[in-house]
Amino acid sequence: MSDSRFTVLNRSDIIAGCVDKEFDLIIIGGGVTGCGIALDAASRGLKALLIEKTDFSAGTSSKSTKLIHGGLRYLKQLEIGLVRETGTERAIVHKIAPHLVHPERMLLPIVHGGTFNKWTASLAITVYDWLAGVAPEDRKETLNYQQTIEKEPLLDPSLIKSGIVYAEYRTDDSRLTIELAKKAAQLGCVVINHCEVTRFEYNDVSICGVRCHDHIVDCDVSFYGKVVVSAAGPWVDKLRAKDNLSEEKSLRLTKGVHIVVSRDRFALKQAVYFDAFDGRMIFAIPRGKATYIGTSDTDYTGNLDEVLCTTEDVDYLIAATNRIFPKVALDGKKDVISSWAGLRPLVFKRGKPSEISRRDEIFTSPSGLISIAGGKLTGYRKMAQRVVYQVYKKLGTKSRACVTKKLSLTDNPFVDYSEVKTQILALEPSLGVELAWYLTTTYGKKAIDIVAKSKSTKSIDIVEQEVIYTIEHEAAANPIDFLTRRTGRTYFDITDAEAIIEKVMDIFGQYMSWSIETRTLWRSKIDTELKQARIH
Repeated sequence: MSDSRFTVLNRSDIIAGCVDKEFDLIIIGGGVTGCGIALDAASRGLKALLIEKTDFSAGTSSKSTKLIHGGLRYLKQLEIGLVRETGTERAIVHKIAPHLVHPERMLLPIVHGGTFNKWTASLAITVYDWLAGVAPEDRKETLNYQQTIEKEPLLDPSLIKSGIVYAEYRTDDSRLTIELAKKAAQLGCVVINHCEVTRFEYNDVSICGVRCHDHIVDCDVSFYGKVVVSAAGPWVDKLRAKDNLSEEKSLRLTKGVHIVVSRDRFALKQAVYFDAFDGRMIFAIPRGKATYIGTSDTDYTGNLDEVLCTTEDVDYLIAATNRIFPKVALDGKKDVISSWAGLRPLVFKRGKPSEISRRDEIFTSPSGLISIAGGKLTGYRKMAQRVVYQVYKKLGTKSRACVTKKLSLTDNPFVDYSEVKTQILALEPSLGVELAWYLTTTYGKKAIDIVAKSKSTKSIDIVEQEVIYTIEHEAAANPIDFLTRRTGRTYFDITDAEAIIEKVMDIFGQYMSWSIETRTLWRSKIDTELKQARIH
């Protein structure tokens, strides 16, 4: 049976139930920030509605470096408060979503001519560990030359001086966003994807709602609320333009690119944070069958809905990687199997482009529209908390306490997820360790239900049960939602994504009652999605 609070299957009923209802809060944008706001609001008892024009995490929130990290590089800009806050937050997110946020020991090689020297790096990471509240057993480990080479043999010995290992956390940004949305729905928030705001509704000069086009039902509908918040990331300015864009602040968009190579081709022993030798730093992180590398950081002024990795982006990342890992000698055209590119919205004051803020900022228009932009994936919970505080001020009511610090996103936050993998293999040994790991780190304890359901059908067709689960319980509306954002196959196992397209389309076609024309259209869209994950 589908989860009626988080599915597209009963969208008409959901919309009908919202038409004559006034919400305390309408949130525009289904990225990690918007979903975080929805969860915070719902957990405090506010009547909230979240709407997203495409799919949850379809923008920036599925295209980050996929780290819940404290921002070591921000110490260089003396952003002490930012490092302290995000360092504390990563420990909280690890506790509330342990199957999605994994400790990752990061190696920082100290190289000749690099950004850090031994002493500045050691001091910076000591301060970093202290600010982030890192447990004593996880604090930095200083390595000499030989230890650094032994820690990661693929490094160029002629460049290495020493090394430091420090604590970070790896995540699946898109899955984290989905879990936030699911929890918000569970607590009473109405959560709708594939529903695009076309204009604002006004009561005199004050915003009182939004007019939307729902792409699932293919209808126009208005929703009304006492407060409207835009958490649309790179699209914040476009929404503000519908409400007479303020001239005081705007966004500067930068593009970050990541490339993926086979783990067999780039067999890192562990994650590495290394010099690009142009003042920037790059991550190389092993994940399952793949190793991914990023990020580049360039200004962007193009189409917000089609942000692609170009050959120039690939050349930059490959050159930087090969310089410090010459034994690997990656070939961009042959070795890069997929890529993703995302936008980061930075806030600056008009007329003062040098005043760029890497912090999140909240600004309110004369009509009452509250917008939030900037910030980091790691800080989503505190960003949500600050927005909801502003919502309560606008409502003129006393704020309830924030409880998301201890609100688990999973059934049992303290479960040993290695035990989940063991249970999966006990249920069906033929799946193998690699698939069991994937299922566990994607679905948490729900992976056991997926495997059990596949066994009950006597077909052991895991993909089929994954698709059904994401349709019925995670609001997946089409194959791209499933392949790219619910499972990450488009980025981390694109060969498998290509192999299962027809099966995935068959299941969606049955659930969504597709016509032949609709199926042909979605086949074309999937082909485009996979093509865009390649090099351009």
